[in-house]
Amino acid sequence: MLRFFSRPRLRLLSIATGTLLWSALATAAPADPPPSDGPPPEQAQVDPPQSPTSLRVGDAEFKIGGFIDAVAVTRSRTVGSGLGTSFGAIPLPDSPAGNLSETRLTAQSSRLSLLATNPVRGALVKGYLEFDFLGMQPPNALVTTNANGPRMRHSWIQVRTGGFEFVGGQTWSLMTPNRQGVSPLPADVFFTQAIDPNFQVGLTWTRASQFRFVAHPSRTLAAAVALENPEQYVGTGVVLPASFPAGEVDNNGNTATPNPYPDIIGKVTWDPQTGSTRQHVEVATVVRGFRTFDPASSASYSKTGRGLSVNANVEPIHNLHLIATTFFSEGGGRYIFGLAPDFVINRDGSMTLVGSRSFVAGFEGIIKRATLFGYYGAAHIDQQVTVDSTGRAIGYGVPGNTVANRQVNEATAGVNYTFWREPRYGSLQWIGQYSYLERTPWSVPSDAKSDARLHMVFISARYTLP
Repeated sequence: MLRFFSRPRLRLLSIATGTLLWSALATAAPADPPPSDGPPPEQAQVDPPQSPTSLRVGDAEFKIGGFIDAVAVTRSRTVGSGLGTSFGAIPLPDSPAGNLSETRLTAQSSRLSLLATNPVRGALVKGYLEFDFLGMQPPNALVTTNANGPRMRHSWIQVRTGGFEFVGGQTWSLMTPNRQGVSPLPADVFFTQAIDPNFQVGLTWTRASQFRFVAHPSRTLAAAVALENPEQYVGTGVVLPASFPAGEVDNNGNTATPNPYPDIIGKVTWDPQTGSTRQHVEVATVVRGFRTFDPASSASYSKTGRGLSVNANVEPIHNLHLIATTFFSEGGGRYIFGLAPDFVINRDGSMTLVGSRSFVAGFEGIIKRATLFGYYGAAHIDQQVTVDSTGRAIGYGVPGNTVANRQVNEATAGVNYTFWREPRYGSLQWIGQYSYLERTPWSVPSDAKSDARLHMVFISARYTLP
């Protein structure tokens, strides 16, 4: 399923998508935004507070949101990454971690948010701040105090006027699939119903600082362009030449990577509505720039990465959603939760892009108080191996390197049951998730199994603010 797009076809699709996007932007006239995003700003009225967590000051409304989460997770093997699962590092069965299970209880995924809404001179201005407690921890945090550090998830401002809008700050990448439109609000973005803070293998996503420009030619069509924070990423699976300065790339620990220019992302969405059902189809493309310098030859090298995503979230009958997301790239591995490198470094300091592909297919259905969900996702990464000046194997997927993965798969099923929900007091939920993962490296020892497997169960008791 991951191999049906060849690289020449991928290039043609990227060009066609870009042409469609720029055509939509060039011809867009100011119009009403999609109904899912509310009335146009000139008609927008800030509703009176509907819950005890809302506060109105003049024309502005401030709403506190989020939830309190008590989570338990048990895994058949130790991944060593805490509540969020490190999909690309499932231990092989002949390793010590591969023979130990783990169980954790935590409230780290509890989340708080503040949404401010204010009409200003015919425009509607929104500001959004959200954080959880999955940030940095002191080394002994889990011994006594469990002092979980806060982590910024979102911090952005949105200005809407007529048929246009601007978003600036940190939020979901434009490459992240939407449930409807191109809104950055979490309810309008598809990141699954999973309890796992790292969501699902195969999902295309980041949260990045950006400048986003959106046009709404009609109530069902939107076109957007974003300039997003770049990061030329190789991860831990790439073996670099001995003489190459590792500080030029992000090997999963360098926050000072010298990126040449922002990632450029475009997206077109279509949101038709038939009766009580809504449909959503989108196409997105990304262009990325990479640059390296070889001190031995004083030569500079550049490469341009690219990726294409086609996604759908359709509702054939009321309260049943069928979801499919895809991503095909050369140099876009960062967008698959970093499971793939963007490129490898050759012996002369130049780069070769690494191809990667991923998908998620699944469903979400509501039956009375319960939401049932199930997904299957996979990521495939191409092998790129060469040798450096000493004859040592370098690149991605070199013999003996069990960190470089050929493929990672995950199947997930779960239920979200609501005990009660009341607009003034919020809701109380029980969520359960089961996942099965497989990781297949490009190389394993001759006497070891060719893949690593993991079973895990999450359980959450969650109180959501009104």
